[in-house]
Amino acid sequence: MRNAELPPEINPEQLITSRLSERGIEDAIALVTSRTVSQHHCASKIVDGVPATCLATVGLSNGERVGERQSNPPRMGTINTLLHVDQPLSSGALTELVAIIAMARTTAILDSGVRRNGVAITGTGTDCIVVAAPQSETSVRYAGMHTAVGEAAGAAVYEAIRSGVDTWRQDFEALLQDAAAAG
Repeated sequence: MRNAELPPEINPEQLITSRLSERGIEDAIALVTSRTVSQHHCASKIVDGVPATCLATVGLSNGERVGERQSNPPRMGTINTLLHVDQPLSSGALTELVAIIAMARTTAILDSGVRRNGVAITGTGTDCIVVAAPQSETSVRYAGMHTAVGEAAGAAVYEAIRSGVDTWRQDFEALLQDAAAAG
């Protein structure tokens, strides 16, 4: 969705539910972004034969630092992170993997040096994480940083987010320059 599709008077949950229903996919996962989806960033890593692929859209205009809400109203911008692994995960492994995804995303943002109001941001107020993995009666019990799946996932997420941050910065700086030139 683009900004024009979601003015303040529109209820986002109703809009998403309606669009999924129109397509007959009510049980699908829906993510909202103000970025052009064609500007997604994808990275794949293989560690010890275990692959992980991350697809992300990155917008940081809504950037925040954990534990420090900005006083001005939030703007559009979010980071949607989708990760695919080819191994079935136990609920504990899934939880570990979500934590690794969040750490990798945050590390990529911090390493990029993006700041808002002089403060280094750690994410946005609307970030989302989705993990896709096959289901099976037997599953990987652990997916922490000491595992191949955890290492592959962390590396793929870091690369996709870092690339997305770089592109967002280029786009955002161009918009700021255009606004300054017009003003």
